Amino acid sequence: QVQLVESGGGLVPAGGSLRLSCAASGRTSSTYAVGWFRQAPGNEREFVAAISRNGANTYYAYSVKGRFTIDRDNAKNTVYLQMNSLKPEDTDVYYCAARSNDYFLTLANKYNYWGQGTRVTVSS
Repeated sequence: QVQLVESGGGLVPAGGSLRLSCAASGRTSSTYAVGWFRQAPGNEREFVAAISRNGANTYYAYSVKGRFTIDRDNAKNTVYLQMNSLKPEDTDVYYCAARSNDYFLTLANKYNYWGQGTRVTVSS
């Protein structure tokens, strides 16, 4: 079992930056691949970015590639999502999720554990 807690969301003007954190507790976080997803009310969860267990491989949605960076510090059991050049359409609740292998990391239904979400609002 692993518990995930997101933080770092907030209100930022367009063009600004935020750094989200996903802190894991329970089993050692390095045994889990981690993904970030976002969801607006009434919509399905949308893949944003993911990182493999050892951090060697990262994946990004086309809409955020070049603007967002995912990385992890296994010593701190934390995965980060650095979000730059934010746009109003990035406004959503952002969730981190974990799974115990490195396959299908872009698919929300493959993840076993989810955090409670952190809200990001980008004003125009």
